[in-house]
Amino acid sequence: MELKRIEHKLTVCKVAEASNINMDAPFYFIGKTDEELSLVCRTEDAPQNTLERDDGWRGFRIKGVLDFSLIGILSKLSGILAEHKIGIFAVSTYNTDYILVKEENFERALDVLASEGYIIV
Repeated sequence: MELKRIEHKLTVCKVAEASNINMDAPFYFIGKTDEELSLVCRTEDAPQNTLERDDGWRGFRIKGVLDFSLIGILSKLSGILAEHKIGIFAVSTYNTDYILVKEENFERALDVLASEGYIIV
């Protein structure tokens, strides 16, 4: 299975309202529930007026489109990283899954996954 590096530095934050989000940015995830409005975006695109903010994330995605019938892909990746004491922040889209790790663990995470047979591109 191939994992594609995301070259941007990322920020995870909580915002008060959607109007604070730059919808023209080239890369972002928005999650809205009855309790919060969360945003993952390139650090340079993070709103100035966040309620909470955590910089210093890097990420990769599972390359290709994952069929909904596939089971355990994210679980296996997160399990391997957990065994090496690397915490994750996961985001899923319709097509695939994204895994974010803190910047200081990024290269080590990719090395660990490569040693487990994953192809890093």
